[in-house]
Amino acid sequence: MLTPEDLKQIGRLHVQIGRSVDALLAGEYRSAFRGSGMEFEEVRPYAAGDDIRRIDWNVTARSGEPFLKVFREERELTMLLVIDRSGSVRFGTGGRDGRTDKRLQVARLAGALAYVALRSNDRVGLLSFSDGVERFLPPRKSRGHGWQVIREAFATVEEDRATNLAVALSKAHTVLRRRAAVIVLSDFVTPRGWEDPMRVLLRRHRVHAFMVHDPAELSLGKLGLVSVRDGETGALSTLDAGATLARQSVLSRLSEIRRLGVTASAVSTADDAFQRLHAHFRGAA
Repeated sequence: MLTPEDLKQIGRLHVQIGRSVDALLAGEYRSAFRGSGMEFEEVRPYAAGDDIRRIDWNVTARSGEPFLKVFREERELTMLLVIDRSGSVRFGTGGRDGRTDKRLQVARLAGALAYVALRSNDRVGLLSFSDGVERFLPPRKSRGHGWQVIREAFATVEEDRATNLAVALSKAHTVLRRRAAVIVLSDFVTPRGWEDPMRVLLRRHRVHAFMVHDPAELSLGKLGLVSVRDGETGALSTLDAGATLARQSVLSRLSEIRRLGVTASAVSTADDAFQRLHAHFRGAA
């Protein structure tokens, strides 16, 4: 259950989203996620921020006003947010506001994406996972549904659960009946085996990933031998932090995602989530 403080946090988050993501509607969102589609549908008047590469020069010359080609797929995008709710996303050293962990950063990103999709009259759904699929909200387009997506993204991680990204990606492939934008929000601290399901998704869908991390992960290698408690299983163990960093560093995780062909960005708990989202759109456009 969400606590009163959780509800206050969600309210603040909703206000932040409304104030921060309108800039994403100026063209980057359409270019990065909607693309040019597959089948010509109609032409429409040019609007500020549209991709000039899609101008229909014949219609523009006849009318004296700029018109764009619109393709059928572009009329309504389906977006599915795949959200990590495993134990490892509970970690965080506070960020810029002293309270940000990876879970809150994921919620900010997911909420902003849901908001901008609904503002663009697109359908948005959510699939949350830990060691299995926890919740699936089928893609819809309504303000109430967008609020439900935000609430689910922000929901407290009640237990220390492991991560199984592979099962989440396989489920996404099963539930998506039409071409979609799949957005994976995770720290990607997960066992091997997710790569093949990711390749399957990439054959039909546009896949973007936001790999959320904490600054403490970047300095882990300086600690030497340390005793740690696994955030997902609760088990205590001693490890060589330097060796762990070599296997699971932020850069190596990000590189591995990108090698598969996924458009991916790293987002720290110390970052402004909305600025990082805008930078991601701008780079993918």
